Amino acid sequence: MSDAYDRVAIITGADSGIGKATAVALAEQGFDVGITYHSDRAGAEETAGLVRGLGRAPAVRRHDLTDPERAAAVVDELAEELGGVGVLVNNAGTGTAEPLLETSYERWRSVLAVDLDGAFLCAQRAARRMVASGRGGRIVNVTSVHEEYPRVGAGPYCAAKGGLRLFSRVLALELAEYGITVNTVAPGEIATPMTGQEDVPPQPGSRPGYPISRPGDAREVAAVIAFLAGTAASYVTGATVYVDGGLGLMGPQAAGALGSGDWRTG
Repeated sequence: MSDAYDRVAIITGADSGIGKATAVALAEQGFDVGITYHSDRAGAEETAGLVRGLGRAPAVRRHDLTDPERAAAVVDELAEELGGVGVLVNNAGTGTAEPLLETSYERWRSVLAVDLDGAFLCAQRAARRMVASGRGGRIVNVTSVHEEYPRVGAGPYCAAKGGLRLFSRVLALELAEYGITVNTVAPGEIATPMTGQEDVPPQPGSRPGYPISRPGDAREVAAVIAFLAGTAASYVTGATVYVDGGLGLMGPQAAGALGSGDWRTG
């Protein structure tokens, strides 16, 4: 595996939460950072300011993955502006909170477009550039514990994240000869705007059903992404790293501890 890849990272959905924390972590490692956002321009500019404050160059683009083919062109735009791409972090995502029998096809397709189609097309654009450069690279796809474990009310999200895991593994096989690694990071509950927690510090003891009894912090996920994006992870590819406080270990134990059928409503 080559460690000579461009010190340019493109991170989708970097206006808040995990994406923002990852932008900072990679800037600290010496990467210039391409930042995409869907609607929060101010958040993206704040991330850019943090990158700039660390002495690295940021670039910002709007990125609407409900139209994934058009959105994927942003990868090329950012690579041109920053002078290459050595790391892609597919972080942008969306979800659902309704039973599958009530999910419209339009809603189903919208979630898969953002969470799976967009990741495929952005990875394809970045990987083509990495292959052409001959210097290798890193692709990290942010999935979820729901790449493995189902959740009531989140059918499209679970389908997309499970698909993203296997897509990543096939891509890892196909790109290894070019010195490009592909891995997934699977967070559990993280205190970010996506989980309705607005990046508040996780409260210890607030999740008694989790082995580590709190939500995670975005910076804890970013640290794992930054490791996989770095030179030290050159022999790691096709892997999933769970950052979930042990949540995935609790299946049989949690099921046996339930005293009601309220879980059926999500």
